[in-house]
Amino acid sequence: MLQDPNLVTRQAVETEFDATVRADIEKFRAAATSYMAGELTDDEFRAQRLRRGVYSQRQLGVHMIRTKVPGGILTADQMDNLAEVSELFADNKGHLTTRQNMQYHFIPLPKVADLLHKLADARLTTREACYNTVRNVTASPLSGLLAGEAFDVQPHVRMVSLAFLHNELTDSLPRKFKIAFFSGGKQDDMALAIHDFGATAVIRDGQRGFRTVIGGGLGPLPNEAALLDEFLPEDKLVARIEAVIMLFSQYGNRKNKNKARLKFVLRERGLEWVKETIEANYAGILANGGTRTPEIVPENFGGYQSVTPPLGDGGQLPILGATPVDPDFDRWLESNVREQKQPGYAIVTVLVPQGNMTARQMRSLAQLSRDAGDSIVRVDIDQNLHLAFIPVHNLRRVYAALRVHELSGSGAGELVDTVSCPGGYSCNLALTKSMNLGAALSEALADYKDKQVRALSVKISGCPNSCGQHWIGSLGFYGNSRKVEGKEVPYYQMMLGGGYDRDGMLRFGLAISSLPAKLIPVASRRVLDHFIENRTDGETFREYVVRHKVEFFRAMVADLAKPAQYNAEWFMDWGDDSKFSLQLGRGECAS
Repeated sequence: MLQDPNLVTRQAVETEFDATVRADIEKFRAAATSYMAGELTDDEFRAQRLRRGVYSQRQLGVHMIRTKVPGGILTADQMDNLAEVSELFADNKGHLTTRQNMQYHFIPLPKVADLLHKLADARLTTREACYNTVRNVTASPLSGLLAGEAFDVQPHVRMVSLAFLHNELTDSLPRKFKIAFFSGGKQDDMALAIHDFGATAVIRDGQRGFRTVIGGGLGPLPNEAALLDEFLPEDKLVARIEAVIMLFSQYGNRKNKNKARLKFVLRERGLEWVKETIEANYAGILANGGTRTPEIVPENFGGYQSVTPPLGDGGQLPILGATPVDPDFDRWLESNVREQKQPGYAIVTVLVPQGNMTARQMRSLAQLSRDAGDSIVRVDIDQNLHLAFIPVHNLRRVYAALRVHELSGSGAGELVDTVSCPGGYSCNLALTKSMNLGAALSEALADYKDKQVRALSVKISGCPNSCGQHWIGSLGFYGNSRKVEGKEVPYYQMMLGGGYDRDGMLRFGLAISSLPAKLIPVASRRVLDHFIENRTDGETFREYVVRHKVEFFRAMVADLAKPAQYNAEWFMDWGDDSKFSLQLGRGECAS
């Protein structure tokens, strides 16, 4: 979109953007109407749905709607808009994902187009949040706030997101294509190694640019991304990404979705061939033109604001009973607050268990960001939210306000802050209810005081596809099942030692054993207790896992993997009161 280079005024850009978005929604409405009238088959309609971020659910007649939040940046007004959508269409609920999206569930098809228009009122879009496209572009939502970073990458996130939105090249790729940015700050963690294209901000000889990697991914067969550029000038970013996408579009496997990601092109053809092909594409783009780098970003797109709102001073917030002696506040201050590089201000992390929010909570955070921050709500990949530019002297007031709305939980980024996909709550491919296990583990592991243990991560997926990023959790789990006495039992594959090593390299967890879902807390505590008792001085959890090896841990949990006798409750998944049964539909995460 935005093909005419003469359209350089903000009004012209925004008029064309809005017209394109509204027309696309009406095109979807027409397709949905035809489908409901029996004029389109499921297969004919599926691509129309998925391009607009509309997934089927395991429940018939309703859909999941995925809303993109580029770079995890939402204006306060956009957060209010998400709350309104939740109130009007989604039973006052919303779910934050590991790719900085907001998802709504159980939406009847006749209401979807109206929901999309409501999002468009705030320049939020679901376009290409699913399907074989460039998905939501992710980045640290704290970019621009962290000490030691090279520069704020959010302007580049918006530019890249806009450049490849409604773009013919990216409308029907062999499969999804994921992009992430890293600002280079020590506290900035975007796991670039698991993306198709990753860019780290660097400055060389006074020039801003990026170190780039390609071909990463998770799923059942994880792959760490390979280096493409040590230094790419920032003005060449869109052209470079386009060159990579062109290669993927031409050589990605269009016959077998299980082998359709860029990582498989890398594996099968080799890094040197891939680099040579990208260089040829890149030279052609520079010589002949390609996707245009946007000069102007529409107001609110990716949280962009042409006029920066004034900072809130927090003076409106009441103390609400908080006292100078408050252990809960002290614990929250320790785990959920960090200093900004801007003196006198702090970043507050709002713990959102399993990423699930109510409309009331969304509205309260939007208002709190206005009253005491910079009118921005930031979404991270761990399904939490951040408020920034909070005056340090107002932290107690902010905590009190969060407590009123049940958002003052401590332990952000720690063991109890479990990450999980929706799993069997809605997904066709999920085998287990991963969110329920996440809640159970948060409770079961809450009593650990050891700081090294508390700093570990737990990541859970309802199937092997890794939407919960189980490969990179200190403790990772993905759902599967076994038959016992002719009945299905929910199980989880346990993985240990994922995440970053002491050199900052991303490492995948080691697969240990498949265990009954109801015994995962028992197995987790066994491992953690043994770690506390048997770690060496200075040893990290991953080093401990590697030192003891897979077979040691398999022996540690062998009695849990194959119990001599099964309790009746083990035949039920977490949160269920009836026996477990597989209810798989046609999966669409590969689409």
